[in-house]
Amino acid sequence: MIILFTLLPLITALVLIIINKRERLSEILSVICTLFTFVLSLIASAWIKDTKIIVYHMGGWITPLGIDLVLDGFSVLFLIIINMVGFFAVLYSFEYIRKKYIDINKFLILLLFLIAALNGVVLSGDIFNLYVFIEMASLASYSLVAFGAEREDLEASIRYQVLGTIGSFFILLGIGIIYSSTGTLDLADMSNMIRVTGINSAMMFSLPMLLFGFALKAALVPFHAWLPDAHPTAPAPVSAILSSTVIKALSLYGIGRIFFGVFGMTPVLYDILLYGGLISVFFGAFAALAQTDFKRMLAYSSISQIGYIMLGIGLGTPLGFIGGLFHLFNHATFKSLYFLCAGATEYSTGTRQFSELGGLSEKMPYTTWSSLFASFSLAGIPPFNGFWSKFIIVIAAIQADKIGIAILAVIASILTLGYFLKIQREVFFSKLPQSLNNIKEVPFLMVLSMVVLALICLGTGLGFSYIVNNIIQPAADVLVNGVNYGSLILTK
Repeated sequence: MIILFTLLPLITALVLIIINKRERLSEILSVICTLFTFVLSLIASAWIKDTKIIVYHMGGWITPLGIDLVLDGFSVLFLIIINMVGFFAVLYSFEYIRKKYIDINKFLILLLFLIAALNGVVLSGDIFNLYVFIEMASLASYSLVAFGAEREDLEASIRYQVLGTIGSFFILLGIGIIYSSTGTLDLADMSNMIRVTGINSAMMFSLPMLLFGFALKAALVPFHAWLPDAHPTAPAPVSAILSSTVIKALSLYGIGRIFFGVFGMTPVLYDILLYGGLISVFFGAFAALAQTDFKRMLAYSSISQIGYIMLGIGLGTPLGFIGGLFHLFNHATFKSLYFLCAGATEYSTGTRQFSELGGLSEKMPYTTWSSLFASFSLAGIPPFNGFWSKFIIVIAAIQADKIGIAILAVIASILTLGYFLKIQREVFFSKLPQSLNNIKEVPFLMVLSMVVLALICLGTGLGFSYIVNNIIQPAADVLVNGVNYGSLILTK
């Protein structure tokens, strides 16, 4: 069943290529596929509750001779995020893409290919196939960002491709150095080997290569230059999946799996994550406050919120891991929702500029309320989900005797509230311009995607203890166990 996460979206994409112009059938198949993988990812959280880890040996070849797909708490968390956001992005895209870009079939093919590749990234049991799936996902995301772009917008997608390729090069360079030192590509075998022999000088050289590559993929400051330009260019459902899943699966997952599970973390690495995350939190927040473009503000906000995730994990404590990973999950819900709200605004008004917007609450009530829920979640207002993950990070910082970090995290949350109050005032609750008198709410499926995500933001806040115990805690346990990852797999 594990292989279906990658195989089913790929097969569906191939079917869409064959049926070509039959758009309604393409839409139905895409919804069925993504809904199935989303439900399957939720079921997978129950699979690993007792077994902790499930290994699928491709072709029946045992580790480390063959290729493994590995399902544990860490990969399940990412699978839920990828397939949840993927499903709502597909559902939202039908009317949105048809109006703005016409060719829905090609868009769905690329989106399904991206989902398949992202699922492959978080299931790969060897470092080479991890890289292959990263490249597959990168190629799909480059194409989706440029999908339907005007000539003047192509510069942003090309910059994203160039910087993404540089990141991929450094990741591949690091992998090559590791392979030359260990003679294996299997992550479990590599982990066990390093536990016995230790890390030699060549492998030490590979660590900054990998960290640089993953930091570029994650858009951490100062490697963030591509992200603020990519989001305004991309279609809204692409921005939703790019911010909430792509940059996480292609970077944070790699950091967690390789640095925690193979090499083992050191105080220096924790400090890099902690203070690098803190810089990103404040840089993204201050930059967001200065923006006048709806999606560009959300892009800088993503830089800030990814910094929160890194900050929590960089504390190096079990509670910090829970806070960071819970914020990773929450960010996927509220930021994908906010990008869909931005897309709905542009869909109805034809603009993203705050100076040309205002008073949309009169004409677009569902979009307005959905954006309010996203704002409350992002700013950490109780009882929405963002409050609990930020609260856990602050408590974890206090427990780790990092009072200054805790205070700065609270200040950053206040800044976050500031720029989202700006969105609400400028876009939804100021005076409605005469030029927008005739606009109306977006079509039903776009509304449905936003409303359900808004309810998830509220529901996961009200039921946060269930989410933490059943989804976040198993993922955090994988980070706590660290290099025991290898021995767990080799016994399967």
